Amino acid sequence: MKVRALAMDFGGTLARPGPDPDGRTVAAIVRATPGTLVPEAFADAFDAVHRAVRQTDRARETHTPFAQEIRQAARACGARVPDPDAAADAVFSAIPDAHVDQGAAEALRLLHRRGLVCVLACDTQRPAWVRRRTLEAEGIADLFDALVLSSALGVRKPNPAFYRAVIEACGCPAQEALFVGDTPSKDVLAPHALGMQAVLISLSGRPDGMEESIGVLPHLRDLPHYLETTDAL
Repeated sequence: MKVRALAMDFGGTLARPGPDPDGRTVAAIVRATPGTLVPEAFADAFDAVHRAVRQTDRARETHTPFAQEIRQAARACGARVPDPDAAADAVFSAIPDAHVDQGAAEALRLLHRRGLVCVLACDTQRPAWVRRRTLEAEGIADLFDALVLSSALGVRKPNPAFYRAVIEACGCPAQEALFVGDTPSKDVLAPHALGMQAVLISLSGRPDGMEESIGVLPHLRDLPHYLETTDAL
């Protein structure tokens, strides 16, 4: 089956993930925003909220906005944070996002030149403007036709709604779209169940039980050659 569109995971596939902001970091940044009153207890309150939210979101395959976590932590410890959305933006303005692998970026450039629609499809706490800033800094923002981010969509992998949004962004039938990522359950099995083609990025090789029709590559830079040799382009 020919591939017309490429949906690509970010952290672990195209880039090395940035840090997950902890309570101490969030407290220091939020404390510096205008009109806030952030006690020492905020750091522990945020960490507790963050753990609980992540557990619930994973179970429900949803995505709670980062600003809501700040709001809940402030309520729990008596902090005053009048604009949690601005506070969340301040956090992600201050901390690094991710570092794009240059070999992976070159593979993306090659596939874009071959005419594939390219969609970034990932779970992330970062808002869309942060991810776009990162892509622009790495010189690859113009290679993506669309971004499908859990932070904007409100659902996360492997929620079927996430992949339906990806297929819509690809603008082609599901069977002509290829999902590429490094997590078997989220980047291979779930999109494959909805009719998409899939390739797993894995240095350790093919996981036990994964069907042979699914490609397994050690690095994203190997994808152009794989698609050429399988006559998918």
